[in-house]
Amino acid sequence: MLTVGMKAPDFTLSDQNGNPVTLSDYRGKKVVLYFYPRDNTPGCTRQACAFAGAYEAFRNKNVEVIGISKDSVSSHVKFAEKYGLPFVLLSDPELVAIQAYGVWQEKKLYGKLSFGVVRTTFVIDENGIIERIMPKVKPDTNAAEILEML
Repeated sequence: MLTVGMKAPDFTLSDQNGNPVTLSDYRGKKVVLYFYPRDNTPGCTRQACAFAGAYEAFRNKNVEVIGISKDSVSSHVKFAEKYGLPFVLLSDPELVAIQAYGVWQEKKLYGKLSFGVVRTTFVIDENGIIERIMPKVKPDTNAAEILEML
């Protein structure tokens, strides 16, 4: 279980353009790392669009925004193009980062139990240390809450 003050687990995943992205490459900047269940679903779309709308404010504070789901690179490219998402989306079909960050959990939907990504946001400081963990965030307010905290 990750806690505030721990070193953020490093990983390398493909972005929506198929390029490898390594978390430690962002040292020197704060990173908002948000995990979401699936591209093009109502909640995930609202969350991504909220981050897109606040993107300039994050950039002005020297903060990078990175979204991660288990969707494919091709799904991410369509999602980013459809909604004009200006930030990095990472594809994690092997659940490398998703499991390292502990967001692959049992979920209950309509009385059925299954495993999936629990919508969670991590704020990682300039030195790669977890500064804040926000479990089960609300898609509509997540970006604004983080901006307010910064």
